[in-house]
Amino acid sequence: MSLGYAEKLSYIEDVGNVGMSEFFDSSHVLQEKIERLAEMIQKSKHLVVFTGAGISTSCGIPDFRGPKGIWTLQREGKPLPEASLPFHRAMPSMTHMALVELEKAGILKFIISQNVDGLHLRSGIPREKLAELHGNSFMEACPSCGVEYLRDFEVETIGLKETSRRCSDVKCGAKLKDTVLDWEDALPTKEMLPAEKHCRMADVVLCLGTSLQITPACNLPLKCLRGGGKIIIVNLQKTPKDKKASLVIHGFVDKVIAGVMNFLNLRIAPYVRIDLLQVIITQSLSLDERYVNWNLRVASVHALKAPLPFIKSIEVSFADAQKYKAAVLHDQPFNLKRRTAPAEAFEILLKLNFIDGCGCPSIQINVPVNFKVSSDCFNLDKDLTIRNLKEKAIQDLCCGQNALIERKVILEPKTEVANHAIVTNIKAFNSDSWSNGDVKHPRGVNGTRISRKRSFGRKRKSRF
Repeated sequence: MSLGYAEKLSYIEDVGNVGMSEFFDSSHVLQEKIERLAEMIQKSKHLVVFTGAGISTSCGIPDFRGPKGIWTLQREGKPLPEASLPFHRAMPSMTHMALVELEKAGILKFIISQNVDGLHLRSGIPREKLAELHGNSFMEACPSCGVEYLRDFEVETIGLKETSRRCSDVKCGAKLKDTVLDWEDALPTKEMLPAEKHCRMADVVLCLGTSLQITPACNLPLKCLRGGGKIIIVNLQKTPKDKKASLVIHGFVDKVIAGVMNFLNLRIAPYVRIDLLQVIITQSLSLDERYVNWNLRVASVHALKAPLPFIKSIEVSFADAQKYKAAVLHDQPFNLKRRTAPAEAFEILLKLNFIDGCGCPSIQINVPVNFKVSSDCFNLDKDLTIRNLKEKAIQDLCCGQNALIERKVILEPKTEVANHAIVTNIKAFNSDSWSNGDVKHPRGVNGTRISRKRSFGRKRKSRF
């Protein structure tokens, strides 16, 4: 996986403590602590979760400070781990998806994350219940109107710099900026204010997979103590805040959370990833008006010049294979130019070949073309369509399902744009496989290798 985030950071000599030793509670002790944690969560009225890189290591994203962490390997002069998957194809872990279920059950009130991998949003946590203290590698924001844009590709810059895209609001149009902080950038007020508020309100702050070294972020959990709240820390390394915690658990985060979910009788739903693309057909009459010159383009819905990161190549063929010549598009932007008689109707067959990291190798989309018939614009219920796609993927336990979600027509130049949604990954979770079977099951709740994380142990500026 790409380790570009670490390379984009400004160089500093001291990155804090690295190569920290890992500790593991014995099986019996771990089981007792998991049950105690589950009971505390079950009784909580305002649970806040504070996350670090440790919840994403099982997604293939290495941390910075552990024995195989990025900074540890660099300090030892060892090569960094090879990328097994592109960063943008990382999928949420069991812990990410368990937090979604806790939020849906009304138990989890807020998440504060130091990670920039965007996996909390991808998992389904509502944006208003999430503070991303150090930004999101897949998020751009408009500095003028404040609109946020979640991308399917990694934004090319960090340090709150301008990107190559603009706000899509016709009344705005300002240049967008990345949201990821560099070393000297102050923590954003927009994220810090709700984080502080919820920590003060919390009766339990659960710290997952964080060494709690970087200030001022690491002091946020302490704000619950004044109101009688409790801190629980789940981490493989010891932290500077362990003495303030009511419970410290040394174990893999996924194993601990799986045990908690079993104790609470809460099922973890599969993760389904849906990617979007647009098929654009632009037409114009030839000078002698005998032919229609048309251009096919398969592009990102985020911007015409934005990358389409999950597509490796596109095989273009036609239902009438004898009349129209097939082609293979290897390079982005994916464009094909042809000419046909104005009265001809035909069907384009697009075989989309996916990159490694997608759950299926390819799918086919059929595109009917009739230049004599004007296409109507229509917008399907996008949320409903995507929800149906997810349900079908979970039912089939496979990916490749796709649906048209929008079609629009532009009069000059005459262009038809069709937006498609595609299920490109599905990941199921079995919390029982992480449990040793000793967890007791009371009634349910309410009576029934990529590197993008910021956990560096160095003080960051704050506006507070």
